[in-house]
Formats: sequence, structure tokens, C-alpha cells
Amino acid sequence: MASKDDNKKVTPVLRVSQLDALELNKALEELVWSQFTRCFHGFKPGLLARVEPEVKAFLWLFLWRFTIYSKSATVGQSILNIQYKNDLSQMEKYQTLSKQQKWWYLICTVGGKWLEERCYDLFSYRPLESFQKTKYIINLVVGLLKLGELLNFLIFLQKGKFATLTERILGIRSVFCKPQGIRQIGFDYMNRELLWHGFAEFLIFLLPLINMQKLRLRVSSWSLPVAGHTKHENSSVVCYKECSQCGEWPTMPHTIGCSHVFCYYCVKSNYLHDTYFTCPKCGIEMQDLQPLKYKIEMKEVNTQ
Repeated sequence: MASKDDNKKVTPVLRVSQLDALELNKALEELVWSQFTRCFHGFKPGLLARVEPEVKAFLWLFLWRFTIYSKSATVGQSILNIQYKNDLSQMEKYQTLSKQQKWWYLICTVGGKWLEERCYDLFSYRPLESFQKTKYIINLVVGLLKLGELLNFLIFLQKGKFATLTERILGIRSVFCKPQGIRQIGFDYMNRELLWHGFAEFLIFLLPLINMQKLRLRVSSWSLPVAGHTKHENSSVVCYKECSQCGEWPTMPHTIGCSHVFCYYCVKSNYLHDTYFTCPKCGIEMQDLQPLKYKIEMKEVNTQ
């Protein structure tokens, strides 16, 4: 196995791929912790609060055993076809991590997180001066480590090696396991999505400009024959005994310029809603709202 690893060619890893691998590792840790805490959902609240740093350290130790220790790569790196290389060997060909590097990686990552969380719990509520001095020293060390991580990140952005301070200290470098081939990207799906979104935005812009009520009335006037409303019908009775809008006996009957009659409230409310209001029976656009000039005798209507 060692001879096969030595024959592998080293391909540098892009900065964005290394950062993506770190984000995938964080997402995996959050997912594992959330799944683990669900197992204790039905127990007493705060059951894991006292031993939370130790439980997390045990879970991260379990992950380290089957990622870094066995494959020299984290889960995020494995997804992106990345692997750690022993950069201290000063050889161009791939060399796997030594056991010392793997164990020190465990100490720096898992042990460091556990120590930081446990020390915070120990010294948070200690009023003694000795504990306060120890807490101050720990905060100073943590601040220096954060500053070192910031400087390392700036150097990483310039040179593209050692995304974390731990990698730089231990001399481990991210490389591609296999040569990267040309990725064939198809834009058919993207084109369909862009076309559909553009069409949807056009409809959203166009629909408020369409007068749906007027369109519905115009279509209904086309579909319903108006031959019955000719000169041969008793217009004085048929047209005036009901409102052309609501179909009831017209209250305060008014006309809009055609032979049909409307309730004043019906035609006025529709006109306020639509200034281009048309008669639903004949389709004539409203010209002038006038009260009905003559009254219809109830006897004449009842005899029909």
C-alpha cells in the first residue's frame, strides 16, 4: 500500500474547495449532534448539560477514527475528492499522514474544543481570585490562537495552502486524490428555469393591468345572444322590471345610455370600480348615468 501511495501524483486544491470542505465538516458535526440529542428528547431537560463537552469529544473521536485515522481525509474532503498529504516529506509524490500527525490532529482539534468548553464551564462561576487569574490567562491564550488563525487565513488567501492553523503547524496539506477531469455542465435545466421565471414575472406585471370584470362581461355578451332584445319585444316591461346587474327589481332605476336599467347602487359601485364599465346585456360602454325618466306601472308588469 505504501508503494501505491507513493506513486500518486499530487494535484493542488483550489481555495474554494478547501473552504467548502471545512463548511461540510461543520455541517456534519451539527447534524451528528442534533441526531444524538434527539435520542434524549423524552428524558429530563438538561440531562446532557453537565457532560456535554465530554459527549461531544467522544463523538468527534468516533468521527476521527473513521475519517482522518483510516483515510487521511475528513468527510467533507472525501465528498470533494480531497485528501491530506504529509507536506513535511518535501516530496512531490503523495505520502500519507504519519501516525504522529494523525494523533496530534486529534489533540489539536478534538482536545482543543473540549478544553475550551470545559474551561469555560469551570471558570465561569468561580469568584476566587486564583480562578480569575487562570481564566484571564486562558482567555489570553484563546485570543492569541484566534489571532493566529486570522493571520493564517490571510496567508491562505494569498498562497492557497494550509486553510487552518492546525494544518500549518502539523505540516499537512490538502491535495486531490485523483486528477480532476473536465466537468461537462449542462445548462438546459437552468435555461428552462430562467424562461419560466421570466414568464412568471411578466404575468405578475401584466395581471393587474387587465380588467377581469370587464373582460368577463364582454365575453358573456359575446356568448349570450342578444336577438331577444330587439324592437319586437316588450322593452318597457322586460327590460325595466329587473336590474341588468343584480337581477332584482331596480331600486332608484338609472340608465347608462342603452335600453337597459340598473339599480343606482349597482351601477354606481361598478362605475367607481371600473371607469370603463359596460352593460352586461348589450356591451355598450357607460356614457351618461341618468335616472329613468318614466315609471312603470306595477299592474302592467304583473299582467305579463
